[in-house]
Order: sequence, then structure tokens, then C-alpha cells
Amino acid sequence: MTGHVDYSPELDGAPDPGEVVWAWVTYDDDPSQGKDRPVLLIGFDGETLLGLQLSSQDHDRDAADEARYGRYWLDVGAGAWDSQRRPSEVRLDRLLRLDAKEVRREGAVLDQDMFESVIRAAREHHDLA
Repeated sequence: MTGHVDYSPELDGAPDPGEVVWAWVTYDDDPSQGKDRPVLLIGFDGETLLGLQLSSQDHDRDAADEARYGRYWLDVGAGAWDSQRRPSEVRLDRLLRLDAKEVRREGAVLDQDMFESVIRAAREHHDLA
């Protein structure tokens, strides 16, 4: 099993599943580089947080090309994690493992119905309980 999914946001300063937080995410093609980006926390594997990165880029336009490279995205709408409130997409195929100390700030809480839609779609790519 890859991890345990849990929707338990609690805006208390600690990172919780269901929250969109910010963390350093390495690039696929060059793990020595990366970018500070929003991450949807979805659960735990032991003490390790599990998350999925968000992007404000529209991958619907090039969905076939993205899928050819094994990248799958789901629209999650706009939220307080983006200061400009741009629509976001969550990447389903890349499960991030984060230490709570690597998460730098809280962004927002994702709606529970949308969270459950993300989890259903992510289960096509990951073994999530």
C-alpha cells in the first residue's frame, strides 16, 4: 500500500490532508532543480505527508501530449492558494512524499467533494487506502 488517504483539514498551522500548502517540488527531468508550488495534501504514509502538485497552467489544451508522457491532470478550480485566483489543475500521476518540516505555509482548504473527486482519479495511478 502506498498510503492512507484522509480528509481532515484543520487550519491550525500544521499541514493536514485536504489543505493546499506550499512546498519545494523537484522537476521530473532534473531532480536537482525545482520550484516552490502549491501541493494538495491527501494523506499519510506513516509520518510522511502525501501530496499532489497543483499548477495554474491549462493542461487540457495538450492533454493527449501530457498523457503520452504519463502526466495526467484534473481541474480543481480556483482557490486561495493562488493570489490571482486562477483556475488550477492537480497532477494525478506523481505522488509527492513530504516531511511536515518541508511544508512552508498553509494556502487553503479544498472542498471535500472536490477532494474526493481528486482521490478517485488518483487511485487510477496509486495504491491509496
